[in-house]
Amino acid sequence: MISELTVIQKIAIWALPVIFAITVHEVAHGVAARYFGDKTALMLGRITLNPIKHMDPIGTVLVPLLLLIMGGFVMGWAKPVPVTVENLRNPKRDMAWVAAAGPAANVLMALFWALMMKLGLSLSGGFAWAALPLFYMGGAGVTINIMLAVLNILPIPPLDGGRILMGVLPGPLSWQLSRVEPYGMFILMGLLIANVLDLVLSPMANALQKLLFSVAGL
Repeated sequence: MISELTVIQKIAIWALPVIFAITVHEVAHGVAARYFGDKTALMLGRITLNPIKHMDPIGTVLVPLLLLIMGGFVMGWAKPVPVTVENLRNPKRDMAWVAAAGPAANVLMALFWALMMKLGLSLSGGFAWAALPLFYMGGAGVTINIMLAVLNILPIPPLDGGRILMGVLPGPLSWQLSRVEPYGMFILMGLLIANVLDLVLSPMANALQKLLFSVAGL
């Protein structure tokens, strides 16, 4: 099984799903911002599927690689796509949609990889040489995209969920929540260390995976 694979095999299986999960997440923010009136990402050449434009040496390469070698869950991040909020037609509302675009893209990608797992199973007869790698890569794609989706939907600024909540709350409450942003990552790390994060994310991730597997016929 995948736990028995060598480190090189694991890297080969996880590299493409991780890179594009992170890349497409950021591109989705840029596309949504462009749709709602902000061309900042477009002018900076960030609305592209070229991973090099989005890669963060630590978040896109080093952290996922170390997590993969250590055998933990794989996670990472890219350089955030810049959004000039003032350029949006309705800054408060539209920023919520821009934020939601990233996790939504990850859900769609998770479904794509689930379909690749289904394809891998269908090839298990005469194309076993391609079936197993495709199945494993599909599983990696489902896992990384689901984790990115459920993590980013948490209502803690600067995560996407926090920005969505800021966009739907009344002005004073939205402003109060925005004040949490400088401490958001510390809150996230505290929840991770206290093992609360896993308790929150696991049920959400399992439910989403079950739904996507059902849609894909797995």
